[in-house]
Amino acid sequence: MAADHPLDAYSQIVTGVAERLTPKVASLRVPRGGGTGESLGSAVVFTGDGFLLTNAHVVGKSSGGTAAFSDGTSAPFRVVGVDPLSDLAVLRATGQTPAPAELGEADQLVVGQLVVAVGNPLGLAGSVTAGVVSALGRSLPARGRVIEDVIQTDAALNPGNSGGALADAEARVVGINTAVAGVGLGMAVPVNKTTRRIISALMQDGRVRRAYLGLAMVPGPVPAAWRERLGRQTGLLVAQVVSGGPADRAGLRAGDLLLTVAGQPVAVSQDLQRQMFSEAIGRPLSITVMRNGALVDVIAEPTELVAA
Repeated sequence: MAADHPLDAYSQIVTGVAERLTPKVASLRVPRGGGTGESLGSAVVFTGDGFLLTNAHVVGKSSGGTAAFSDGTSAPFRVVGVDPLSDLAVLRATGQTPAPAELGEADQLVVGQLVVAVGNPLGLAGSVTAGVVSALGRSLPARGRVIEDVIQTDAALNPGNSGGALADAEARVVGINTAVAGVGLGMAVPVNKTTRRIISALMQDGRVRRAYLGLAMVPGPVPAAWRERLGRQTGLLVAQVVSGGPADRAGLRAGDLLLTVAGQPVAVSQDLQRQMFSEAIGRPLSITVMRNGALVDVIAEPTELVAA
């Protein structure tokens, strides 16, 4: 660009993020089972000793593959842990890797905020697109399950972007791009307190142990007469109770509005997800719901959720 036509502020942000983050995003080649070729994807270096973060669906059931970087270097990797329920996987590269990317905090994102996607669509290393956060807290049906609390963005994503970085204006990774849901729709798993726990469990144990209640829920409004008394406007509305599950045995019903779990308020799915880790398995869990205009307390004992 000519000197008398400097980059505008938007372009400066995007080019700055691209310059800082592109070297830290790997292009993955993952052999498919049965010797039927390989899958392509992306991954983000997030520690100084060779750990990378990607999508569970990128690696599937493979035990390893090859990570290539924008400087022309490559390294074999092994799969350390996979969590299909969050669509996250942790890899460990052998040999030198670039300096790690900084992980950000997706809970601080707002709708309309600029985000930049860095990945390797169609095997083309170092591709960068930009857009805005279109929505937060979405649910993404994927491969027979639902990935909760994803970020929706209009940054263009293509096959191979999965596992790449979604970054804020400071090049902090706030999400891992996970799917293309349609024209103008990209989705990313957020990087936040909940997913940090998942990442840590994958690094240490290779799997994530979760507690299970057997509920399907959506955000729901607190009745107007109760809002001032409770000091809140929303809870989690029970849409379905799994027959014979812990919630069913505790007496929870479709139409109940969850207000607190273990004494903590719940208003979005992530509030409940934070409670559903291994320490809750088999332990009595106090739940307060609103039912037919009255507050009802129940005790449930979550069981362990076994991922398919």
